[in-house]
Amino acid sequence: MREAVRRSSAVPERRHRTSRTTRLLAAALALPLVAAGLLAVAAPAQAATGPVVRVSMGDSYISGEAGRWKGNSDTASGSRDGTDRAWTGGSTYDPTTVYGSTYASGCDRSDSAEINSLAGAVNIACSGATTANVFRAGNGGQSFKGEAPQADQLASIAANNTVKLITLSIGGNDLGFSDVISTCVKDYLIWYSYCHTSQQSAIDSRMSAAMAGVGKSIDEIRAVMTADGYASGDYRIVLQSYPSPIPRSTEMRYPESGWSRASTGGCPFWNGDADWARDSMVPQISNALAGVAATKGVQFMDLRDMLQGREVCAKTSSLATPGAAPSATTSEWARFVDAGLSSSQGTVQESMHPNYYGELALGSCLTQLNAHPTGNYYYCRNTAGRDSTGMYLNAK
Repeated sequence: MREAVRRSSAVPERRHRTSRTTRLLAAALALPLVAAGLLAVAAPAQAATGPVVRVSMGDSYISGEAGRWKGNSDTASGSRDGTDRAWTGGSTYDPTTVYGSTYASGCDRSDSAEINSLAGAVNIACSGATTANVFRAGNGGQSFKGEAPQADQLASIAANNTVKLITLSIGGNDLGFSDVISTCVKDYLIWYSYCHTSQQSAIDSRMSAAMAGVGKSIDEIRAVMTADGYASGDYRIVLQSYPSPIPRSTEMRYPESGWSRASTGGCPFWNGDADWARDSMVPQISNALAGVAATKGVQFMDLRDMLQGREVCAKTSSLATPGAAPSATTSEWARFVDAGLSSSQGTVQESMHPNYYGELALGSCLTQLNAHPTGNYYYCRNTAGRDSTGMYLNAK
């Protein structure tokens, strides 16, 4: 999949010129699932003696993609009704205020990424990464966006610090999640047909290889830690799943007919496809990842219900408007399908990811899990009407 052209920082963005539906169609043709920082050379094995750090690895769902946005708004200029954290005044935006230097490469590590809820945070996750970008180079790993494989980066971090927690989100890009989203959006906007039958087959055909890659990623992390002198009890690995960015059809605030899902809400999906994504695909992926976590003996954080009621177009959430500022208690916690090639709101790859509010919520769950060294399986859930302070864990 192509990625959106990265803009340099602090440059004016074009004003809205085309209909939202046209922009969504452009986005569908280029939408990637977007899902790591220190270019490093592995150090000799040694006991950990440096400062305590906690590391996030993997793809866009943990790197902090879409952290630029506090909810969603249909206003295409200015601060976008207060939702655009990159706005610097007038028609000028500086995404590096959110993503730092990683905006240029597209890794998009935001200041609100969930790992930043913990002391000693080190974020080496990169938007768009697959399992092959986690493996060590000497064991089949591949560099990505100008950075060494993440396990090789971890080797240097672990040698020079005391790593206590490693949180991993990976596998979605191996499953072709971006292709699923693009296909479903195009089927709504162009072909007037359902996507779920063909995309279920696509997910099924990729599942075995993807989960094998997730398992190997965990093995690679452990191999690095052992080589750097760590015992198995010196650190923890947490594997997490993916939340659903859209609600089931009965919880959509826009009707299936007409164009409001596309032109207003940014959720251009048929009822049948929304139900499949929310109640079939996301649980299937979560269950498969949970199986890998159990087999490898690592903790698992299940995010399937993390955005319940806070999804894009959910009845219990709303868009920001000129008269209603964004709020962690009322706004959506995921980025809508927008930012097409002719749009002025951000980049395509931010679509369908937890936004600023969602990332703070994820950080709350991770903080709680960090305090639970025992227990293998936890659900991360939100409390209706509350901000990130209402997040809680349920042990399975």
